Amino acid sequence: MLLTLTLFFLSAGAIYLACEYFVNGIEWFGRRVNLGATAVGSVLAAFGTALPESAVTFMAVVFGTTPAQKDIGVGAAMGGPLVLATLAYAVVGLALIFHRRRLGRETHQVHADYARMSRDQAAFLAVFVVKVALGLVAFAIKPWLGVLFLVAYALYVWREIRESDTAPEEEDIEPLKIRPSVAEPTLGWAGLQAGLALVVIGIASHVFVGQLEAIGTALHWSPHLVALLLSPVATELPETMNALIWVRQGKERLALANISGAMMIQATIPSALGIFFTPWLFDGPLLAAGIITALAIVFLWQLFRRGAVDGRALVIVSLFYVVFAVLVAFYFPH
Repeated sequence: MLLTLTLFFLSAGAIYLACEYFVNGIEWFGRRVNLGATAVGSVLAAFGTALPESAVTFMAVVFGTTPAQKDIGVGAAMGGPLVLATLAYAVVGLALIFHRRRLGRETHQVHADYARMSRDQAAFLAVFVVKVALGLVAFAIKPWLGVLFLVAYALYVWREIRESDTAPEEEDIEPLKIRPSVAEPTLGWAGLQAGLALVVIGIASHVFVGQLEAIGTALHWSPHLVALLLSPVATELPETMNALIWVRQGKERLALANISGAMMIQATIPSALGIFFTPWLFDGPLLAAGIITALAIVFLWQLFRRGAVDGRALVIVSLFYVVFAVLVAFYFPH
């Protein structure tokens, strides 16, 4: 257990450090290809950091040879959105509270495009409701409906790129970490830094997931519940770390765009894989995860549509994850 805990903390530290390099590299990459900052967060950064958890789902549902292995993939596809909709947004709120004075803010108000954020929550909720509904019924053509989720993500990316913009505070980017003396690094150097950082994130995330699974085994939890409750915390750690870094820099628009973009990926790509290669039928824990995630999204949608969000209100959304954890720990059989 000592080795497990040591690797747990070392891998978490490696993920954070690699995310520092990834965030820096992907911002420069976006500038070099003339992409607005919001699209950098919602498309480039989200797609990059979503690769580890998408790989977990892909390997489990495509190459899994037992129902238990396929359950891990379905659990990851449902657990990811739950973690993002609750813990990731709460981290943004906590980071704003903690860094308010350093950023020179007089209030805890979140600087964001509220119309875009409320629209993103509504779009995610629409896709997510269909995703959960399909988990309640069985019919012959269900696997073909996975294509609709891929189309939905393609439309989301098209809209994000078309409507992307950059706020004044997002124009200021720290020097590229691997080329600190160069004022305007090339696309190749920016891509190299982001790519190498992504490799480290992927390896460290794999180690981190392994340690969480070992902890789950020590607690005598089933692989299904580990995949639903613990593994998503690990696989969504890069998005959470990115949010923490961007908020620290006063760029919470990028942090929020990264989270909402990752949520849309989680609602579509892993879901499509699950629908293609598994029966996609939900048991109690999966249904509970779906309902609680939907409630968290409704809560966020109501916050953002008001046009002013206090960082402390974002912290409250973490309670939805606490409710789910309590249900898993005390109500559903292990």
